[in-house]
Amino acid sequence: MRHSLLTIAGRLMRCPAAPYFEEEVRAVAEAICAEEGLECKRDEYGNLIVTYRNGGRTRPLALAAHLDHPGFEVIKKLGRQRWLATFRGGVGDSYFKKGVPLKLMPQQVRAKLGTRMGKGKVFRIESTKKIEEKPEFAVWDLKDFAVKNGVIHGRACDDLIGCAAILATLVQLKRQRAKVNVIGILARAEEVGFHGALMVAENSTIPLNALVVSLETSREMPPVKMGAGVIVRVGDRSSIFDSGATRFLTEVGGELAKADKKFNVQRALMSGGTCEGTAYQEYGYQTAALCVALGNYHNCGARDRIKAEYVSVADAEGMVTLLVSAAKRMKEINVLSGKLPTRLKALAKEARVEFSRLG
Repeated sequence: MRHSLLTIAGRLMRCPAAPYFEEEVRAVAEAICAEEGLECKRDEYGNLIVTYRNGGRTRPLALAAHLDHPGFEVIKKLGRQRWLATFRGGVGDSYFKKGVPLKLMPQQVRAKLGTRMGKGKVFRIESTKKIEEKPEFAVWDLKDFAVKNGVIHGRACDDLIGCAAILATLVQLKRQRAKVNVIGILARAEEVGFHGALMVAENSTIPLNALVVSLETSREMPPVKMGAGVIVRVGDRSSIFDSGATRFLTEVGGELAKADKKFNVQRALMSGGTCEGTAYQEYGYQTAALCVALGNYHNCGARDRIKAEYVSVADAEGMVTLLVSAAKRMKEINVLSGKLPTRLKALAKEARVEFSRLG
């Protein structure tokens, strides 16, 4: 099987997941690695670390994304067709309307949202049939994956598009026998506070000299536009990322755009949320970020209705193109990120001449 971005995304997105309940989607990612001969292993917290090492002492590039998506954890049984569950992830209160369709997992039994129980996001869930064994979690009952008119639709673009981009990048680099060192981090439980990523960072699971690039789907907001290209994310709601690393990605993206009119890249502060880049940066890693514009962030559609998320196919494929090129140019990172200081020094020299001449 040829593992393109779309085929990988389709396989991952057909696996419902919630914070701490990522086993199925992680198993599919592991299967893809096995099919492509990519080395992968789980750390002690269940995060998946995928590596392709063929670059000698070349500085490693680490690509980070997460496997989970906001969902319900089933706490206990209330009756044969009634369950108590708590919602984990960022969704506004107005979206939790009684009767919203759900799916109980792993049984894949249809259900609906019941009444809220006291304060917090604790709810009754009513299943359509009796279940003997307690479900583990529940997700919105939405279409897993579909592609229409150049747009990917599904329950969880966030952040399985990022995970798919990591795997597609590694597949391309391995098939090309590229002389690079790239690490993919498919982390757990991001939606409840970067739990998986924090364990990777705290335990130095990846080399401290790695350049970490956080990959996300981020809420579409001005000035970026969906379909206008992958976004070099200069920061998120909480942090501004490393300027040198950001300039490196910007330079690589700019050169790709000059060489190929079909490749588009944007650059923006995406302040709609906080991403794993902030976690890695706070633990001392040089960090940058890429994202693609996301519609219906966290399934929050118009008029307070739960809807499928969506992203542009071209934007997601552009992310892979930029990552493959960046991996191959890691040996040039200091040169590329140093272009701006070089230009400023040249301007300063020009300024001295002009001040001397004109006074």
